[in-house]
Amino acid sequence: MNEGSLLRRYEALLGAVPQSVWVLSADGVVTLLKGSGLPERLWRPDGESSWMDAVHPKDRDWFRRAWRKATEQRSPIDTIVRVRLEGSPDRFRHIKLIAAPVQDPSGEVEWVGTATDAEDHWRTRMREKLLARMAPVPAAHNLSEAFLTTAAAVVPELADAVAIFRVQGDSEAAFRTSAGVPAAASPERVGLAPGLPPMYPLDADFLLGPAAKAAIDSQEPVLLTFPPGEPPTDSLSRVSVRWLREADATSVALLPVVVDGRTVALATTANCRGNPPSDEADLYLLQDVFQQMSGPLRRTMELQSIRDMALVLQQSFLAAPPSVEGLVITALYHPADSAAEVGGDWYDAVRLSADSLALSIGDIAGHDVDAATAMGRVNSMLRGLAYDSGPGASPAATLSRLDRIVQALDSPSMVTAVHAVLHRQADGAWHIALSNAGHPPPLLIPADAPSRFLHDLTAADPPLCVGEAIPRTDLHAVIREGDTLVLYTDGLVEVPGTDIGDGLRRLREHTDALVRKGVPQLSLIRGLLPPVQNRWDDIAVISLHARREE
Repeated sequence: MNEGSLLRRYEALLGAVPQSVWVLSADGVVTLLKGSGLPERLWRPDGESSWMDAVHPKDRDWFRRAWRKATEQRSPIDTIVRVRLEGSPDRFRHIKLIAAPVQDPSGEVEWVGTATDAEDHWRTRMREKLLARMAPVPAAHNLSEAFLTTAAAVVPELADAVAIFRVQGDSEAAFRTSAGVPAAASPERVGLAPGLPPMYPLDADFLLGPAAKAAIDSQEPVLLTFPPGEPPTDSLSRVSVRWLREADATSVALLPVVVDGRTVALATTANCRGNPPSDEADLYLLQDVFQQMSGPLRRTMELQSIRDMALVLQQSFLAAPPSVEGLVITALYHPADSAAEVGGDWYDAVRLSADSLALSIGDIAGHDVDAATAMGRVNSMLRGLAYDSGPGASPAATLSRLDRIVQALDSPSMVTAVHAVLHRQADGAWHIALSNAGHPPPLLIPADAPSRFLHDLTAADPPLCVGEAIPRTDLHAVIREGDTLVLYTDGLVEVPGTDIGDGLRRLREHTDALVRKGVPQLSLIRGLLPPVQNRWDDIAVISLHARREE
């Protein structure tokens, strides 16, 4: 068989297989031999260009390293890489490259390889990869955690930046986002590729812009492409335009997340640093991935709704403190920074007469709806007992009565509490009688001395519901003009893994530091609270500040 016949058969074979065969010479010139495996519009070697010129910018570094290693070791290479479409600098397609070195008799090495269209294969594999990364979303405890997991899944493969907004309101206000969710609360709650500028913090009145409203209302994705660093000012918010300019962005994708026919979130992605913009195929893949959030998001929202209802129930038992001449009463309640938990913390204040006041604070073990409802029962019983006993009652006796009733009628978990009765004295000072059932000691902030606790930890009696007929004692103190008494729950001083004594010491030192700065009374009490991210437990605080009557 002559060489011409062999060549025709070889060309016929190459034409029959779904791939193209190419040769790379030692000096880097690519020659296409034969084949039909590449799309018609894919960039093709012209004998003078390098493959590297057509590789996607995001793939260029790793592909160059892989190619250098293969050439140095004269080993085969097998990979999938994005290659530019002919005549379109911003359009790319995934191809599978397989190449092997061939040495001629003179010792020169050239590369013979195949190129096969791999776009569908890559997108199938990428979809599976992204959905696997999103596996933790169903177990997310709150919406922020679910959004963060999803945002991290698509950076940097499909986008350089991702922010997810929770949509609130009806269709007329659908483009207004709620504060406290990723991107609307703090820049670290978005997905950003390395090297990008941080996103700006947004306030509760932030508006996404007309393009976002169109995506939310239509429940269809919107893709905006533009020259690097030149986003459309008439479609996006001013804050977004400013950041996109700094990030040298080339595209923005707006993808609504729909649950039960309602748009509940809007995912926004951007390609930045001059990288080619997303295309329609990228948009469909992003839409598919983000819509996978709908099931987990529905469950997370249901948990959030249950917790919100429990918090409303819990706070309904926290009555506003009464107005008492000569006293400024401040009460605060802050739930733990977890959307999965509510607690059993409470505070209460009730007037017993014109010159007397009952004050209590407590905590029921547990972080669920049962703890919140048990708290309501115990708080109501203590309030009724205090009022029925009158201003002359012993706080220790009142707590003993409460302990007997609760154990007889209910089966709550352990309860800690401080119950106090205050009487105005002739000189304007207030006498305090209190009983402590296993609770952190009240903090006294004198007007003219460092802060101190009314008693040490050993002076507290055992908690409620831990035994029968436990003897309880009364402790006494006086607060004078300018003094402040602070009752609080353990969330203010306890940190997992540390001794409560250290927490009490830190509270006193922090209080004295605020007093030295001259912080006003109301601001001082709020200043005692730890940062939101450090609140591992619920915190209830009620304080009394004695002042001269006008």
